Amino acid sequence: NSGVDPSFCCFLRFDEIKEGDVVRHEGKRSDGYLEHIFKHAAKELFGMDVKEITYKALKNKDFQEVTLEKDGETVLRFAAAYGFRNIQNLVLKLKKGKFLYHFVEVLACPGGCLNGKGQAQTEDGKPDKALLNQMEEVYAAVPVRLPETNLHVQKMYQDWLEGIDSKKAQETLHTQYSAVNQTASNLDIKW
Repeated sequence: NSGVDPSFCCFLRFDEIKEGDVVRHEGKRSDGYLEHIFKHAAKELFGMDVKEITYKALKNKDFQEVTLEKDGETVLRFAAAYGFRNIQNLVLKLKKGKFLYHFVEVLACPGGCLNGKGQAQTEDGKPDKALLNQMEEVYAAVPVRLPETNLHVQKMYQDWLEGIDSKKAQETLHTQYSAVNQTASNLDIKW
């Protein structure tokens, strides 16, 4: 038993996807879904239709912030933290109670996914900037389709999760976090 619900297996078929069906999420790069989630949250929570978002670099180009203001008040504050140094700084802020963000996109690779160690590098192990730019251009040329408009996603919600607001969808896709008291050990990372 693999632990996978057998009814879910029908959604894991990629043999029906054709080359023209390849799409990407919103955003200028191949990183996470910060832009999509930000726009979706703005619309769902505040009735605001955000067309373009502006990233504000904070300490460096790999630690950026996106905010939404309504009536002069900041109502959404998202951050993108790429690279372990920026991730470590976020964890320290969280521990100190100075964490201002509603959502944080965390990627281990400085510069994002396309700049990862498994990607294009020169022979001396440094990023190949020309090839990286070319990959970003190719990625940007792929058509955008919102995940909620994807027929496969809609079918998954309808057939497997029993609807968008169903109890099964809530139990499967949502979680809650609470503080955990950790015991000290030699293996703990001291951030």
